[in-house]
Parts: sequence; structure tokens; C-alpha cells
Amino acid sequence: MQFRRQSTEQEGVNLTPLIDVVFLLLIFFMVSTTFTKESHLKLNLPEAAGPQSVDQPKSVEILISADGSYLVDGQALINKKINTLKSALSEVSAGEYNRPLVITADATAHHQAVVRAMDAAGQLGFVNLSITTRQPEEN
Repeated sequence: MQFRRQSTEQEGVNLTPLIDVVFLLLIFFMVSTTFTKESHLKLNLPEAAGPQSVDQPKSVEILISADGSYLVDGQALINKKINTLKSALSEVSAGEYNRPLVITADATAHHQAVVRAMDAAGQLGFVNLSITTRQPEEN
């Protein structure tokens, strides 16, 4: 009897270890990723035909959404009360009430929400108030 030796080498690449490594990396990145919820408001600004003003540095900004909720320098407030708004403005301005204050309100926001923001700023001593608008679209 004549026995022939057969080749035991596989022809091709074994992908099992590569797939294992990819799954381990996927699990690692899924576990180590932190998810943050960012709050972005989509505002529909009212239109005005006047010239645009130059933004001044270090201004305090109040964003008012369509439902009347407030963001002061990007931080959402827990409620819509004037005392909460005043304390947030005091904290952000650090007592510097001569800084410019920019009020950016949605076009469909209630007038009361804008008046409340202006009233809170006035009670604290802000005198340099401006309201953000957008240029009208030309058709």
C-alpha cells in the first residue's frame, strides 16, 4: 500500500479571530460611550427690515421658545417664573448688570414671555437690551 500525504493547510484566510476582535471593539465602544442630551431650540424669529447691529462681546442671551420656556446662556430653566429667571440672570452676569442683554424669542412665543424677560432684566438693572430679529425673505 502506498499512502500519500494530504496537505492540511487551508487555502484562504480564517476570519473568525478577526470577527471576534471586531465584536470586542464594538462592545468596548458601546460601553465606554457617554450619551448627552443637548437642548437645542428651533426658533422662528420675527422679521425686521432695519440694519443689523454688531454683536457685542460678553453679552447675556435669553432664548424664549414657542411654548414660553427660557434658556439663559444655553442653560434651560426649570420653570417659567420670573424669580427663576432673575436668579439665572444674576448668576450668569455675576452682578455685572451693565453688560448687554440679548433677548431671542420665537415669532410665535407669547408676548407675556417676552415682557417677563424684559421685566426681570429691568428689575435687576440691565439697561442695554436688544431683541433679535431676522431679515425678511425677499420673494
